[in-house]
Amino acid sequence: MIVLGISGYAHDSAIALLDGPRILAFAEQERFNREKHTGAFPAEALRWALASHGLDLSDVDEVVFYMRPWALIGQRTWEVLRYLPRSLPAFLERRPGNAFRFVTVGRQLRRAGIPARRGHRFRLRHVDHHLAHAASTFFVSEFDEAAILSVDGAGERITTWFGRGVGSRIERLHAIALPHSLGLFYSAVTHHLGFRPWGGEGKVMGLAPYGDPQRFYGGLREIVRWSDDGQLDIDLRFIAYHLSAWQRWTSAAFAARFGPPRVPESELRDEHRDLAAALQRVTEDAALAFLRHLHRLVPSRNLCLAGGVALNSVMNGRLLREGPFERVFIQPAANDAGTALGAALYQVCGLHGLPRPAGAEIVYLGPAFDDARCEAAARGAGLRVERPPDVPARAAELLAEGRILGWFQGRMEVGPRALGNRSILADPRSPTMKDTLNHRVKRREAFRPFAPSVLEDHAAAWFADARPSPHMLLVFDVRPERRAEIPAVTHVDGTARVQTVTRDANPRYHALLTAFAARTGVPVLLNTSFNVRGEPMVCTPEDAVRCFLGTAMDALVLGDLVCWKPGARGGAS
Repeated sequence: MIVLGISGYAHDSAIALLDGPRILAFAEQERFNREKHTGAFPAEALRWALASHGLDLSDVDEVVFYMRPWALIGQRTWEVLRYLPRSLPAFLERRPGNAFRFVTVGRQLRRAGIPARRGHRFRLRHVDHHLAHAASTFFVSEFDEAAILSVDGAGERITTWFGRGVGSRIERLHAIALPHSLGLFYSAVTHHLGFRPWGGEGKVMGLAPYGDPQRFYGGLREIVRWSDDGQLDIDLRFIAYHLSAWQRWTSAAFAARFGPPRVPESELRDEHRDLAAALQRVTEDAALAFLRHLHRLVPSRNLCLAGGVALNSVMNGRLLREGPFERVFIQPAANDAGTALGAALYQVCGLHGLPRPAGAEIVYLGPAFDDARCEAAARGAGLRVERPPDVPARAAELLAEGRILGWFQGRMEVGPRALGNRSILADPRSPTMKDTLNHRVKRREAFRPFAPSVLEDHAAAWFADARPSPHMLLVFDVRPERRAEIPAVTHVDGTARVQTVTRDANPRYHALLTAFAARTGVPVLLNTSFNVRGEPMVCTPEDAVRCFLGTAMDALVLGDLVCWKPGARGGAS
């Protein structure tokens, strides 16, 4: 049984292709159309997924969409009616055709030019948005039973979903509904701080350690109120997202209390840093309260997290340290991209009763490219090409010399974090590397930190209270005695967003870390996504070469090739 999961028409569109419970492909549309956080229908991602497995659309038995469209349309209509007359501008601005695209997914599939040898025979299904989030994390976890928390902006109506998973069953036990949303409030303050919602929240998380949370914490707590029984109340006088079709986020009352909105790209001042710090603290405190209520409902050792807020790795680290659950699992695409996988898995495992995909690969499920394609891309761009007998050893040698490498290997990872197949790598020991990368390679804000990848067996020696963190979604303290050794990946507050690497998960990346440790005594590398600011992570060899040539990276490791720019020092012709 071939099942296709789809998320689209909002942000972070994606597809997941399953053969029964076996996950064949899982990839985000942005990597194909090169539009970051795209909401476009994921036609290119789907074409690749089908073709790469010798399938076409006529082989698909069921298509499962990550939203119930009529519930969504009904909720949005109710929002307009509920807040009249203040919501009238939103009603006039809203494009009805956009909402109704959710209803016409089947038609879009048939008209998207996706090959089909025979007639289409798929049955179209819809899954509740937060149920798709819940399935995306629980069904691929190692837990037989777990509490599940999904927190994002909003689905059809729900903004925070509390539930449990047991075997192949998932049930909702409690929920918080619009307009009271921790995720939307975080996005609203993100917008107030001059960053783009649904993408800039990670920048606010990175900015927060530079500020004093106490300055604005009390003011935000008056707006964001929660209780021990899992309730959340946002003071609607300070927000505007529920009135404006996502065009305005905060109100004049918010600006009067916290200062005027920051103009994008303008100077960051103390009040901006302090507001970011207070927002992060409030978010963490609210999430801890949610977990305590969830634990009363589901007194398990295990927790599965999902939703866009679950990408907040600082929050996740605190939830693990201070929350009531001993073990936490978060899949790498916790945002809306993950709902494509969750929708398909819920159909296969939750409704059809097929076994869960035990031990399934969930990270490296995107496109891969052979040596011939890689070499053609390199030579076609005029790069000099070297073929070392031991690629990880040669890359480790270059990194130890202080070179910055593009690292392009195997199947593309899914999710917003580079996990060792589409990465830019550097030596974490350099005290100047963070600024060099931000200014000369990534071209992004100077305050933004870089993450470490570490051999999992060595993680506890470098990071306090370290746990397995294969998806780079947990923040730990760098041990004080180690901070001077890896300054490039130690944030201003002494923390780091850690990826732990095992041989089983990624043999070549593990070999590189091992070779670097043998040369330097440091089993850690700086790992950031292979892209520049405003662009998605690279997908193809051609994307990698183009990004490499447009930045100050020193060399590009493209599969088994080490590639150099014309005239660069090092390498062979």
